[in-house]
Amino acid sequence: MLLKELSSLASPLSSGQVDKLKQLTAELSAVQLAWVSGYLSATAEQGANLLGSETAAQSAPAQTITILYGSQTGNGRGVASELAAKAQAQGYAVNLASMGDYKVRQLKQETILLAVVSTHGEGEAPDDAIELHKFLASKRAPKLENLNYSVLALGDSSYEFFCQTGKDFDDRLSALGAKSLQALVECDVDYESAAQLWQESVLEAVKPLIETSGASVVPLSGSGIPGVAASEFTKQKPYTAELLVSQKLTGRGSDRDVRHVEIDLGESGLSYQAGDALGVWFTNTETLVEELLTKLSLDGDEAVTVGKDALSLKQTLIEKKELTQIYPGLVKDWAALSGNAELLSISDDKELTRQFVRNNQLADLVATYSAEVTSTQLLAMLRPITPRLYSIASSQSEVESEVHLTVALVEDEREGAARYGGASQFLAQAQEGQEVKVYVEPNKHFRLPENPETPVIMVGPGTGIAPFRAFMQERAAQGIEGNSWLIFGNPHFEQDFLYQTEWQQYLQDGSLSRIDLAFSRDQAHKIYVQHRIAEQGEELWKWLESGAHFYICGDAERMAKDVHQALLDIAVKFGGKTEEEAEAYFEQLRSDKRYQKDVY
Repeated sequence: MLLKELSSLASPLSSGQVDKLKQLTAELSAVQLAWVSGYLSATAEQGANLLGSETAAQSAPAQTITILYGSQTGNGRGVASELAAKAQAQGYAVNLASMGDYKVRQLKQETILLAVVSTHGEGEAPDDAIELHKFLASKRAPKLENLNYSVLALGDSSYEFFCQTGKDFDDRLSALGAKSLQALVECDVDYESAAQLWQESVLEAVKPLIETSGASVVPLSGSGIPGVAASEFTKQKPYTAELLVSQKLTGRGSDRDVRHVEIDLGESGLSYQAGDALGVWFTNTETLVEELLTKLSLDGDEAVTVGKDALSLKQTLIEKKELTQIYPGLVKDWAALSGNAELLSISDDKELTRQFVRNNQLADLVATYSAEVTSTQLLAMLRPITPRLYSIASSQSEVESEVHLTVALVEDEREGAARYGGASQFLAQAQEGQEVKVYVEPNKHFRLPENPETPVIMVGPGTGIAPFRAFMQERAAQGIEGNSWLIFGNPHFEQDFLYQTEWQQYLQDGSLSRIDLAFSRDQAHKIYVQHRIAEQGEELWKWLESGAHFYICGDAERMAKDVHQALLDIAVKFGGKTEEEAEAYFEQLRSDKRYQKDVY
């Protein structure tokens, strides 16, 4: 009777809120209703006390700064969280949210929007920004004449579509009538200083808007901003863990070195979920640094200053600077220093520069195109070391305070010289007991279904197997049997079947329903995971139609695209769909979180 009266009386609730209240209370027991009643009473009392102590805030509405982030690896989320904390410290009302959690229809109500967004793959929006990106580009997007905005774009200049998603957001918001508080800021991999300048300038830019609106600026109490991770250990302040194991998984005859790495998180309290990544800070090898110092005729003992740190040049190159990954700006600067016609020609062509960056390290650049350089010039050209993210290969339900990784040693030979990846070599050569600085990077876009009984299809060639080992450990800990299908590929069965014994055990005890293997070089014609998907197309379609979640982990450039095409072909062949309908089908699966990718 009471709820019926709410609709007829002069209630402060909207009709929509009344409907929600009716729906909620209809589902609750008497005990639950009593608890909710007490909770609401306490909340109302707290609100009354707050209003009484902050009468200044009563006279005017609080104008909110909405801060949205679209982040694939966590950098965007980190920058947005820092901005939100600074805004809150200055007394602004803040709404911080992932673009994936943001209701796009709310956009027309906003007056101040600060967006931080990265670019993924070939100019693609990160997973949590896809919906908003599509909405802004669609005919449904509203006019936004009342909106003031600024965009910080994160990217990597080694890729062709540098900061493309940020550019798209900036263009569309402007086209819809929104007013720019500050011009688009494009950040490369070493984004920290540019991001801090942007944070400071946009917070200055919003001041007159809030003062003009008459909104109050009051210190906000409470535990902080909702949604900001409270972990003590972050990318900027990693935990110093202990390496327990770095064990080779591949056989002696394999052409690749893949390691199973175990790290002890000790008493850190760090927690992670299946699907998350571990950020690993590393140091360069002394051998590589000595090679560079010799070729450049530089003194490793020379005292230099980097930020607030005074170190030797050698120690700076070991601990502070990126040596195994170069970028277009470095190629251009080195071409100017060397005066070499060939390198100048490469640096003037974006595509040639991208190819050069992918296939060479600093040591190759120095060896091939000689130039005289001072330590100051060299350090100014080099980026700071950035941590590498690895998909976690374990579940805490099984390994507790440990975290496991599956790491492929990146190695190549150029002009007779061995070249290695910085982080992968660091982990491959690490001895038991060695310190390693780590942090957890959550990945909410690669999660097991909420209902553990939901079927899962996992496609993970090579080290893409890592998160699926975590998935299976988690499911086994939950007592879930069956409803799981693994499709794994690598060159050779005898040499490269990663975690073979574990997968066979999962099959035997019923935890894993089925496994399809694609060992590409064990026969005359190459067989990859997409071929197995095509072969099992009819059964796979049945799984999808019965509600299965589909996961891909591994190479983004070729494998993920080939697997996606194989899925489209299945939808056409066994689902009776047109190509356009097939694309729409998998787009809907993605939107429903039933088609998830962890690709790199």
